[in-house]
Amino acid sequence: MSSQLGTTQVHGPQTGSAAGAESAGTWSRLRPATGAVLPGLALCAVATAVALGIGSLFPTVSPLLIAIVLGALAANLVHLPERVRPGLTFSAKKLLRVGIALLGLQLMFSDILGLGGGVIVMVVAIVGLGIAGTMFVGRLLGLSWTQRVLIACGFSICGAAAVAAVDGVVDAEEEEVLTAVALVVVFGTLMIPAIPLLATLLGLDESAAGMWAGGSIHEVAQVIAAGGAIGGGALAVAATVKLARVLMLAPVMAVLSMRQRSRSAGGPAVDAKHPPLVPLFVLAFLVCAGLRSTGLLPEALLDGAKFTQTALLTAAMFALGAGVHVATIRKVGARPFVLAAVSTVWVTSIALVGVLLLG
Repeated sequence: MSSQLGTTQVHGPQTGSAAGAESAGTWSRLRPATGAVLPGLALCAVATAVALGIGSLFPTVSPLLIAIVLGALAANLVHLPERVRPGLTFSAKKLLRVGIALLGLQLMFSDILGLGGGVIVMVVAIVGLGIAGTMFVGRLLGLSWTQRVLIACGFSICGAAAVAAVDGVVDAEEEEVLTAVALVVVFGTLMIPAIPLLATLLGLDESAAGMWAGGSIHEVAQVIAAGGAIGGGALAVAATVKLARVLMLAPVMAVLSMRQRSRSAGGPAVDAKHPPLVPLFVLAFLVCAGLRSTGLLPEALLDGAKFTQTALLTAAMFALGAGVHVATIRKVGARPFVLAAVSTVWVTSIALVGVLLLG
């Protein structure tokens, strides 16, 4: 649509009829583009309802994970018609960013500060060292910079949401994004039973185990599932530590944006891409967190926003899952899987060291 509009040239003053024809022509181009997303949005809405329904029957399973699985099954077992593709793309990008922004309403800055300086330093170390170590190993494995940074941020910050957020800045290849999302699902899901079991074997109390879960597991929903499995005392700690990691998305995005801006500044002006220093949806996330931190928002509004956020992210996860094709995963080879395994162990180890030092 933008390319069509961008090539329209103005050769001089237009008469009223010419202007009307121009307006009608523009509208005729816009209407199909707008209507094109509706079939895909409808499919995502149905999948979201199914995922939320299954999630209500099995509270320990996140609807986001269910949606990703449903999307992958649909992509590999059913032939999805081309007319749903625009809506799936819209959901995987636009709806996901709105969902990330609303995620800020779950976060109170006072809760983060209440963790104490030691835990905050631990969270910064998990994210910083997690990204650095994953990028280093990925380079040794010969993976592209974009594939490495997607996996590094997804595993170190907040899973698929971080992958999609980073893609909005670094403009990675589609198969790289889908591979990173698939790896988050596989390895993060494996950690749900693994962390509680390992915490028991190591003799960690509920608070320490919850801190470890929040500091190491990829997705917020996966952390909630693991924290609940450990025990009620672990759940609140796990969720707060994880949300502190989510908050690190803002500075990491700023760093990546500055890198992209500096790289594009050296290229041809016509091809230069200057992403914003901090993407709009990340700023919206911070604004939402600030509003929640005021304590002025009524519970009814927060409950409604939480449901909306869950529904939007569930729809986005279905759309992302619908792009995960077995053939594509086979095509990328074993190296991303090796990096994902190393990154999981690395981030989990950093978090464990931090927990033991604080204990």
